Amino acid sequence: MKNNLTAPKILPWIARRAGISDELALKLWRRAVSEAEFLTGKTEGSDYWSLVIERFLDIVEDEVGEAPQYTPSLAPRLSWMWHHQSRMSQLSLMAAQNAYYFWRNAWRQIAARNKLAA
Repeated sequence: MKNNLTAPKILPWIARRAGISDELALKLWRRAVSEAEFLTGKTEGSDYWSLVIERFLDIVEDEVGEAPQYTPSLAPRLSWMWHHQSRMSQLSLMAAQNAYYFWRNAWRQIAARNKLAA
């Protein structure tokens, strides 16, 4: 399979926030792409891209290291943003899915009553 090595436009911003060079961020991005391809076995799809971003943020955080808890961090952990966005997008999908199941079950009950009445 071929790697899609096109770096996202947000890569320099993440590099500055983490306190690393753009070149190092690009290398870490390529590593995350390779790892995601190895783990998923594909180079397309939402699962693949979700894993690429998650791996990239984890690798950047590992590269930067943890700051002591008692001092402000110059390189804050960035993965909370990704996890929060993923949770928020899943909530709307879960709500739509629950509404679908509710209406499907309601129509099934109506159809079952009509069959019994007939």
